[in-house]
Amino acid sequence: MNGAPATLDGLQMRASARSVTAVLRALANEDRLLLLCQMAHGERSVGDLEAQLDIRQPTLSQQLGVLRAEGLVTTRREGKRIYYAVADPKVLTLLGTLYALYCPTP
Repeated sequence: MNGAPATLDGLQMRASARSVTAVLRALANEDRLLLLCQMAHGERSVGDLEAQLDIRQPTLSQQLGVLRAEGLVTTRREGKRIYYAVADPKVLTLLGTLYALYCPTP
C-alpha cells in the first residue's frame, strides 16, 4: 500500500456524501449558519441567540428545530432556559474553516 490513503468503497462513499450534504444543506441557510457560528464559540441560550443575531422568535424556533432535526445541535434545559450547542466536532471544524476563509481578521 505504499503509504497511500485507503479509499472508500461505493457504499461508504455514498453514506459519507449523504451526511455531508445534510450538513451543507443546513449551512446553506443564512440564519442557521449564523446560529451555528454563535454556538461555535460555546453554548448559547435561546434568549442570547435572539439578542445577538436579531432573529425574531418564530424564525429562531423554526431554524433551531431544523438544526435539532439534523442532529447538528444538542440542547440542555436549565430552569426555563434552553441552551444550544454544536453537537458534532466535525461541524465545528467546518465552521472554523469557513470562518478562516470568509471572516479573516485584519
